[in-house]
Amino acid sequence: MKNVTLRQLKIFEAVARNLSFSRAAEELHLTQPAVSMQVQTLEDLAGLPLTEQAGKKVRLTAAGEEIARQARRIAEQLREAGEAMAALKGVEAGRLKIGVVSTAKYFAPSLLAEYRRRHPGVELQLTVNNRGTIVRHLAENDIDLAIMGTPPAEFETVAKVFAEHPLVFIAAPDHPLAGKRRIEPQRLAAETLLIREPGSGTRGALERFLEQHKVPSGATMELGSNETIKQAVMAGLGLSFISEHTIGMERAVGRLVVLDISDTPVKRQWRLVYRTDKRLMPAATAFVQFMDGEGSRLIEAQVGGKGPVAMTAAPKTARSAGRKSG
Repeated sequence: MKNVTLRQLKIFEAVARNLSFSRAAEELHLTQPAVSMQVQTLEDLAGLPLTEQAGKKVRLTAAGEEIARQARRIAEQLREAGEAMAALKGVEAGRLKIGVVSTAKYFAPSLLAEYRRRHPGVELQLTVNNRGTIVRHLAENDIDLAIMGTPPAEFETVAKVFAEHPLVFIAAPDHPLAGKRRIEPQRLAAETLLIREPGSGTRGALERFLEQHKVPSGATMELGSNETIKQAVMAGLGLSFISEHTIGMERAVGRLVVLDISDTPVKRQWRLVYRTDKRLMPAATAFVQFMDGEGSRLIEAQVGGKGPVAMTAAPKTARSAGRKSG
């Protein structure tokens, strides 16, 4: 495939990402026949079909999956080369791609806004999703940095703690437990607990808390987002265990209360995570330094954090990283 061009790879990557020739053409401001012709040329050079039609949908063959993966890798290497050249010229520029677990979306935009104010030449790209998807983006090098709890165990990462992350039990203001002091965890067995989906870091922390305190299994209701959980708790459907950083507004207006359950809040940490083999470009290095100095303070100012936490920089291996999540 020595005659493959970067243009062909860029076009095929857009087709692979959209699974549509027409959407790829629209994204690249090309005609659909032009996109089809470039993909056909790439298939001829590869000597294998890269796509197949399934009704109106496009699917990638095994060869197509590999070409798409390599195309993304080449694009990332070219981006890093461009940023390295900009750094050598003394120009602050480049693109910074950050992935954020859904619980962190309540404070991440304000952090990025302040970073952007200090570094206006950097183009920011923010991805918010559940933990499993953010871990996959890290593994595939689709993002430069991730904000989450404890990093993934599947591959080696560098993880830097930048703030505390308290988890609490919440209830509607008229719940019988609201206002009571020093509630024993065993009392939770009689309540319906509204929980996140499997794989969620918050759910994992709840399961460890209940196991640690030998709380018998009770009724549960699985919900897919913090917002849905908060609305369900306010409606009186049950109690929940949630990040204190997600409920500032609801507490302020009296729609939710934090229960005084013994041994809570459960203290965890927010971390900035990247692969150990990731070569950080100047924009990413500047963000790491920014979070080291300002992350905890800015979170505290927005959502009532508990003060600064020392930032650690030791690489985390798959064995030492653990399996907590954000």
